[in-house]
Amino acid sequence: MRPATPDRAPAALPISPAEARRSFPEGPAVRRRPAPPRMAGTPAISPGWERPIHSRYVDPLELVWLATARRLGLVVRRDESIFSMTDGTGLLALGPRHALDPDDTLAQMVFHELCHWITNGLDSYDDRDWDFPLDDIDDLREYACQRMQAALADDHGLRRFFGPTGMFREYYDQVPADPFAPLDDSPREAWICADARRAYADARSTPWEGPLQAALQATAALHNVVHGFLDAYQTELEGDALPSLWAADHRPQTAAPRKGT
Repeated sequence: MRPATPDRAPAALPISPAEARRSFPEGPAVRRRPAPPRMAGTPAISPGWERPIHSRYVDPLELVWLATARRLGLVVRRDESIFSMTDGTGLLALGPRHALDPDDTLAQMVFHELCHWITNGLDSYDDRDWDFPLDDIDDLREYACQRMQAALADDHGLRRFFGPTGMFREYYDQVPADPFAPLDDSPREAWICADARRAYADARSTPWEGPLQAALQATAALHNVVHGFLDAYQTELEGDALPSLWAADHRPQTAAPRKGT
C-alpha cells in the first residue's frame, strides 16, 4: 500500500534585481537627502581599529538541537571523513556542511540519530553507531526507527520537515498517515510496526521525553514564525529554484501526542 504523494510546495523561481525592485511598495515621495557638510572635530573611528569578536552567530534551529544533544549527553562535532558516527563515549560526529544535500540540516540529523538511539535501546549509547551495522539495509531496526521518527514528527506537524536523508527516505515516504500501520501483511512489516510502537513508547519516557519534546515544540514554534515570511522568500543562490524546507508541512500546531502503545 503506497500512500498518495503529498502536495509539494511550488518552487519560487529566482527573480532578477529589477523584478524585485518592481515589487517595492509604493509610498509618499521623499527626495533624496543631500550629504551633510564636512565639519570640524575628531573622528570617532581610530585608524587601524579592528572590531573584537565576542560571540558567534548560530542558526536558532541548530542551537536548539545542539543543546538537545548536549542535554542527552552527546557532543556534536564535524568530521570531514564521515557522514555520521557515534563513538560510544558521547561523540556524535556529522559530515561537513558542503558534503550534505541542500535539504539536510543539523537538526534533522541529530533528531534521526536520537531516534536510532531510542530504537536500539538506552545501553546502545555505549556502542559505536548505536551497535548498528550501517551497511546492512535489511536490519529491521532501521525501518522501525523511520516509523518512530515519523510518529514523533507527526505529533508536531513536522513529518516532511524532519524526513531522514539517504536511501532509507524511500521507505519513510511510503509510511502511511498512521505511522504504525503496515504496508502489507508480511511478518516483516508486522515486526517493524510493533518495534516502532515500542520505540515510540520509550521516546515518551525518561531520559528522552523532556529534552526531545522541548526541541520538537521549539522547532514547531520556529516553523510557524518563519511561515509568515515565505511568501516573499527569495534565495541568495544564483539559479536556485528549490523552495525553502520551511515550506514543508505547515499547519496549525494543534495535534495532541498519540498514545505510545
